Amino acid sequence: MLVGEVLSRLRQLQNPAAVQALQKQGVTPRAALGVSEQDLRKLAAEIGVDRLIAQQLWASGIHDARVLASMVDDPARVTPKQMERWVRDFDSWALCDACCVNLFDKTPFAYAKAVAWSARKEEYVKRAAFSLVAALAQTDQKAADSEFLRFIPIIKREAADERPFVRKSIAWALKEVGKRNKSLKKIALDTAKELDKLEAKSAHWIATDAIKELSAAPKSSKSAAPKAAKRSAKVSA
Repeated sequence: MLVGEVLSRLRQLQNPAAVQALQKQGVTPRAALGVSEQDLRKLAAEIGVDRLIAQQLWASGIHDARVLASMVDDPARVTPKQMERWVRDFDSWALCDACCVNLFDKTPFAYAKAVAWSARKEEYVKRAAFSLVAALAQTDQKAADSEFLRFIPIIKREAADERPFVRKSIAWALKEVGKRNKSLKKIALDTAKELDKLEAKSAHWIATDAIKELSAAPKSSKSAAPKAAKRSAKVSA
């Protein structure tokens, strides 16, 4: 499939009403078609892993095409340079989270980038750091607890950031780390209680959100794992 055909298919699937709905959620990219995630994933399945198309879709500048690019690129061939180039192009939380949960978390550079980006000032770069932590906590089942414990001081350091899309990703990261096991849950709850004592309103918001979810009774064991990569939209909007 050539990139021209893919872009034509995307335009056929465009939905102006969905674009308006995205805008109400704070998703205001320069160019969006409003293609549903379900349709994007169907198209991604048709394309398969195709690094060339992924690069061409990203270069189009179209929001939906870039989300699709994150679904069809080859994580084994993604380089740190590409990650830096793409993260600078993030113009919405939706694109940020899509790249983190579809692609970046599957690269060997994910943990290092999460640490590095957490210290950056740009809103969506910083968000990407914590969205990556959340995605890794969901999907990297072989990781040792120590991989996530290193982010606890970072979460404390950045909890005073008042920007909504940043604080929501910090809360998301803290919650997902706490859901990995009992030990990390206790540490996440203790961290949230520490944040609750800080003066920053954002820290209090993060603490309240994390405590509420981590203290809730566990849901039915109809495993939520297969849906993990799709949770960002619900958590972050």
